[in-house]
Amino acid sequence: MLIDSHAHLEMKEFDSDREEVIRRAGSEGIDFIVTVGTNLKLSLKAVTLAEQYENIYATVGIHPHDVAKTDNKTLDALKELVQTRKKIVAYGEIGLDYFRNISSQEKQLESFGMQLELAKELNLPVVIHDREAHQQSLETVKASGVRRGVFHCFSGDYEMAKKCLDLGFYISIPGVVTFNKSQTIQDVAERVPLSFLLLETDAPYLTPVPHRGKRNEPSFIVHTAKKVAQIRKISWEEVARETSMNAMSLFGIKSSS
Repeated sequence: MLIDSHAHLEMKEFDSDREEVIRRAGSEGIDFIVTVGTNLKLSLKAVTLAEQYENIYATVGIHPHDVAKTDNKTLDALKELVQTRKKIVAYGEIGLDYFRNISSQEKQLESFGMQLELAKELNLPVVIHDREAHQQSLETVKASGVRRGVFHCFSGDYEMAKKCLDLGFYISIPGVVTFNKSQTIQDVAERVPLSFLLLETDAPYLTPVPHRGKRNEPSFIVHTAKKVAQIRKISWEEVARETSMNAMSLFGIKSSS
């Protein structure tokens, strides 16, 4: 069993061959894919996709890059989406991105807090985006009282990872772990208990070795699983099984087998 806990199959990069990408993932043993909304339009597209495919689930939310263009009506629409559609397993991707600052930091913080509150109201786990905003992200989550979710595409060090675990959050390992110079995430992948790890592609981004430079896709998560197994000195099948069980527990996914 293997689960890609974070992909963006709804994005335009997959418009020309989405069905083939999904089929290829299945042939590589990927049992489930969580496709992650980043604004209202793409959240709706993600949910529609999840409803069309048995092995796909969706999340909804507003990415920090997009919060400058959103208001309370947007959040109301997302709330209605959760309440009226199927296969929505989490709220996100939400958080802070102080690396690119496409939306102002003030607006990012305001929206992050509001969306954490909405996730609590909807009783959904959250998918956190945190880039160059580690301390502020931790403080905002801690203050919100939200204690169920994942720090996706984790970019902090082991000390930060421990703080995330203390808040009840999972750590998601992306394909970056396969890069030779990515010592920090490799250290995290080695030291965080396996019971708190998820695997993700973040497709179409962050393609792992040996496909680096190409568009990422869910079938490539096999390489991430094998790298984590190599780092931890255990079988990749054990990594695949345990991280998949973690994803199913967090997102409430039930296997039909």
